[in-house]
Amino acid sequence: MQNLRWVFQLFIILPAGLLFSQSLAQTDTPPACSALDRTALLSFKASIFKDTTGILSSWVGTDCCGAWDGVECNPETGRVTSLQLQRPERDNALYMKGTLSASLGNLQFLEALVISSMKEIRGTIPESFSKLAHLNQLYLENNMLEGSIPSSLGELPSLKALSLSGNRLQGQLPPSLGHLTTLLQMNVGKNLLTGAIPPTFRNLHTLQSLDLSHNLLSGSIPDFVGQFQSLTLLDLSNNQFSGQMPISLCNLYNVMDMSLEHNNLTGAIPSQIGNLKSLSSLSLSHNFLTGHIPESIVRLRNLWHFNVSRNGLSDPLPAALAKGTHSILSIDLSYNNLHLGTVPDWVRNTGLTAVHLAGCNLKGSLPIFTKPDSLSSIDLSDNSLTGGIGHFLTNMTGLQKLKLSNNMLRFDVSDIVLPDGLSSLDLHSNQLYGSLSRLLQNNTSSFLEVLDLSSNRITGGFPEFSAEIGLKWLDLSRNQITGEIPGSISNLNALVRLDLSRNQIKGIIPSSLGQLRGLAWLDLSINVLSGKIPDSFIGLGGIKHASFRANMLCGQIPQVRPFNIFPPVAYAHNKCLCGKPLPPCKGRN
Repeated sequence: MQNLRWVFQLFIILPAGLLFSQSLAQTDTPPACSALDRTALLSFKASIFKDTTGILSSWVGTDCCGAWDGVECNPETGRVTSLQLQRPERDNALYMKGTLSASLGNLQFLEALVISSMKEIRGTIPESFSKLAHLNQLYLENNMLEGSIPSSLGELPSLKALSLSGNRLQGQLPPSLGHLTTLLQMNVGKNLLTGAIPPTFRNLHTLQSLDLSHNLLSGSIPDFVGQFQSLTLLDLSNNQFSGQMPISLCNLYNVMDMSLEHNNLTGAIPSQIGNLKSLSSLSLSHNFLTGHIPESIVRLRNLWHFNVSRNGLSDPLPAALAKGTHSILSIDLSYNNLHLGTVPDWVRNTGLTAVHLAGCNLKGSLPIFTKPDSLSSIDLSDNSLTGGIGHFLTNMTGLQKLKLSNNMLRFDVSDIVLPDGLSSLDLHSNQLYGSLSRLLQNNTSSFLEVLDLSSNRITGGFPEFSAEIGLKWLDLSRNQITGEIPGSISNLNALVRLDLSRNQIKGIIPSSLGQLRGLAWLDLSINVLSGKIPDSFIGLGGIKHASFRANMLCGQIPQVRPFNIFPPVAYAHNKCLCGKPLPPCKGRN
């Protein structure tokens, strides 16, 4: 779900007095910052013992209204009305470390409190925040706050937006939050909350956005959620909700985005789903839904994203879909009880951006899409597709992800001509053959990050790797690759995962492999590698998994973490490896 903060700001109406005061001509010198508010802010600053954002370094002197970053005041009274401390999302080096001071509850005229994405602000939410009688926006998201949500937050009479997402909050949702009858947005997603949705939440009639996702909430989805007629976003995904999908949800005529995925819902998708005329995105994947996809789905003229994957839905698909869809751009029917046989014509002939039909019992050759340039993601894995690659990729100029794994495709990997923008290619568990040279030299997209060709019949040796290849994941395991690992493997400096296991690779492990400092997974097991594990591997301190099992390696294992603490099986069945975690080396290696 997208962060709705900026969207939500369109809905919040600033207090009339504030707008009026800001429109007055400022002929007099603005009053000084309130001493009471300045003291409260300095107490908060004292509770932050590390600030790499540099924001609090401006909090010096007495003019907290005009010179302190993140602080805004009423220009007539000098009282603090807004405290907004936000870290740029893409700069992980910036953060604040400390706790939330209870002194912030003394900012009597505070209307907006935003402390967001500071990463290392810990501790609990102070009970004193219940004294902020004028507060209408409270954003404490993407920090490391702990404990429970204070029930006293239900005493904030003016609150319109509450977001506590992305923390480590535990316990149940306080029933007192149901007293916030003016609330427009509630987001407590990405925490560790448990229990059911309190019955008192039926009072939240003004809600426009409700996000409880990525918690451990359980019980049934209450019928009263269908009474929130102003709701435009409903995200209850990634919880443990059970029971049937309430028919009342089909009364949410204004909802545009609904996600109930990754729960334990059972029963059928209500036939009344076609009443949701404003719906643009519907995600019901990873549940236990059964029955058919309702015919009424074709009445959703604004629906562009439809995901019902990993349920128990059965044939047939709605007949009206054969007449074409009006708005759907992304469809995922994967892993149900569908027996499609072939990719439906309405899928092949519509300008879709994403087609995911994994595990849908497809047979025959790869389909030809009549509007290939619109496609960005295709998943036809775990089917019974046969034949070659042919012209399948022709004119797929916008394709970014392609997954055709676990089929019965048979062709020379040299025949693959990758689209320029492709970032992920998964062809594992087919019957591919030929050499890697052409694919990894001439045909490799400069954007390619994931390449999985494992469990095929690929032969020959390795090509020299170019520095222009940006691979992060390379899996060539379970093939018949021979020859030596080239020293140019160090050119794959973005590599995080490398799996070359179960081939016939010989020669030594090149020391240049130790230059891949970002490597987290390395598997060279069941080959014919000889020599020693290079000393350069000492620099691979971030590696989480490594296996050198069943080769002809000899010599001392690098005696540094993590290599000396991996389980002994990672080094088993070699010629003469020694040193922790194996027995000590004796004499000359």
